[in-house]
Amino acid sequence: MKKLVLYLPLLAALSLLNGCTKEVTIDIPGYEEQLVIDGQIETGQPPFVLLSKSKEVYAPTDLSAFLNGFISGAIVTVSDGTTTVQLDELCSDNLPAGSEEIAAAMFGITVAELANYHICAYTSFNTAIWGQVGKTYTLTVTYEGKTYTAETSIVQPTSFENLYWKAEPGTPNHGYSWVTLSDPPNQYDAYRWEMKRINTNPDGSTVDAGYTKPFSPVFDDEFLDGLTFDFFYENPKATGPNYPDEYRWMYPIGDTVVIKLSKMDRYVYDFFEKKYTQLSTAGNPFATPTNIPNNIKGGALGIWAGYSPSFDTLVCQP
Repeated sequence: MKKLVLYLPLLAALSLLNGCTKEVTIDIPGYEEQLVIDGQIETGQPPFVLLSKSKEVYAPTDLSAFLNGFISGAIVTVSDGTTTVQLDELCSDNLPAGSEEIAAAMFGITVAELANYHICAYTSFNTAIWGQVGKTYTLTVTYEGKTYTAETSIVQPTSFENLYWKAEPGTPNHGYSWVTLSDPPNQYDAYRWEMKRINTNPDGSTVDAGYTKPFSPVFDDEFLDGLTFDFFYENPKATGPNYPDEYRWMYPIGDTVVIKLSKMDRYVYDFFEKKYTQLSTAGNPFATPTNIPNNIKGGALGIWAGYSPSFDTLVCQP
């Protein structure tokens, strides 16, 4: 009898749990393919728009699948409120003579690599629609009977006050790139950081063909409005399995680096801030889910981004 008495609480608990069990059915919506727009316009540069289709989570992720994701045959226009221009479809392996360097910079690959890929984008060499500070640009994309629109502004740029290299303690020949920046008061400002080394290789070419961004290149002035402050960014090129750990993310003495600091409006910042937050927490089961906003109307994904960059050259010397 004592054994029966000892097991009664356990039997009662199991009975209670069993009585509270309820079958829950979750209706997971099916995958729906969407147009993805990746467009930008910056001061003194032509508009540049890539169009692709969204992919199912289990779709192939190899190079062939990536290249086949880009789409052609859309009608793409950009307007500044006065002038409206239909963009030309431009493919990386069939470029007009003399446009190779501009196209390589826009596609983010070297001139030598252009002919190896078939990537089509939309742009215009009509300078009447190239980016100007203070203007708002409307993008319109018509594809497969649907129309998508977006709007972005090129805001007033903010230049560096000072740019310098400083060695890290214990590594006198390596350090970070530092900037002194005065944020304009009483207004919203958001920034994006990029870098390009212009040291020359033995053949006379520059070390970096284009600009590279660090992992999280955007920030705004939510806590810095109107302040003058110093900050640094790492060298995104100083990494990889063969790079010494003690010098990782640093610039060595002798590097010459062009720093590009671009301003953007709030909608563009919100897109990239959420994007990099999502990338940094991918695979973390305890992270808060992050939805990436966009500024495109009509049901497409992506961003139409305006930038106003400032440039300065950093010589890595004490």
